[in-house]
Amino acid sequence: MSTTVVNAEAEGKTWGGGNQPLKASYGKMMMWFFIVSDALTFSGFLAAYGFSRFKFIDSWPIADEVFTHVPFLHGQELPMIYVAFMTFILIMSSVTMVLAVDAGHHLNKAKVTLYMFLTIIGGLIFVGSQAWEWATFIKGDYGAIQTKGGNILQFGHYVDVDGEQKFKRVALRDFAVADAHADRTAHDRDNGLWFVSEGTLPSYTVEEVYAGLIAHEDVLVRTQIIEKGEKTILSREESLKQIKENGKLVVEGANLHVNEYGSPLFADFFFFITGFHGFHVFSGVVINVIIFFNVVLGTYERRKSYEMVEKVGLYWHFVDLVWVFVFTFFYLV
Repeated sequence: MSTTVVNAEAEGKTWGGGNQPLKASYGKMMMWFFIVSDALTFSGFLAAYGFSRFKFIDSWPIADEVFTHVPFLHGQELPMIYVAFMTFILIMSSVTMVLAVDAGHHLNKAKVTLYMFLTIIGGLIFVGSQAWEWATFIKGDYGAIQTKGGNILQFGHYVDVDGEQKFKRVALRDFAVADAHADRTAHDRDNGLWFVSEGTLPSYTVEEVYAGLIAHEDVLVRTQIIEKGEKTILSREESLKQIKENGKLVVEGANLHVNEYGSPLFADFFFFITGFHGFHVFSGVVINVIIFFNVVLGTYERRKSYEMVEKVGLYWHFVDLVWVFVFTFFYLV
């Protein structure tokens, strides 16, 4: 054993990193290992989303028609405005984190406290906004009909916009004829088929939607099939025929089974990937809160090192970077 050590010393060291390889502490190295492994996980999810979208590209929901909502501005279609706001907030929180890390290098407790606080506020705004977006997506806006083949049929009519005819979506509540004498009961284990549970019943039946379609001659059906960048609009006769012969279920909003905006796979990936990222942001906020209180208590001031702020900063920047890719895949492409 001693001979081996002597030979190694005589030949020169094969490892010169010591306890700080690449001049990084153990904690930083472990954080980088975690970030790389987590990046591979997100890459796999986004790759799966990309392959699924490519396979169903002719029926994939158009993001500009799905994400049009802004809090306190009901009834107005503002595509991507609120999502852009969320993205801006998260990026700015990354800027405040950079400033907090820089202040830590200068052992400036007051500035670290301020910028950490701003980072936490930005994270909370983002998580809250994402929760609101989920609730809006689940609730839906217009409603649609699912056919026996699983396709989604939406409704609308042509309106004149600056001398040009454009198709505008119409909500089921605006034309469906509700039957006051209809008595509908959801299946559960005590009523109906014991193995079937329907959950919340939709506001209308297919028959009521069909009756409303007959009563409103200007309303047409739009399929989920995309041609030349726009969804296919059926003629009046074909619209009535599709609802009468193929209408199976009224869909309101989106969940893991159906999606009023189009392919249910879109909703599946949206909930899973944005939820997974949202969990990362929430975890980052919790960690930032813990570090923030340690800063306030002077823990790192006594250590003469704010490395913990730098390590949590690495995680926060990673979360922000991942959102850039999620934002691009789901909202822009």
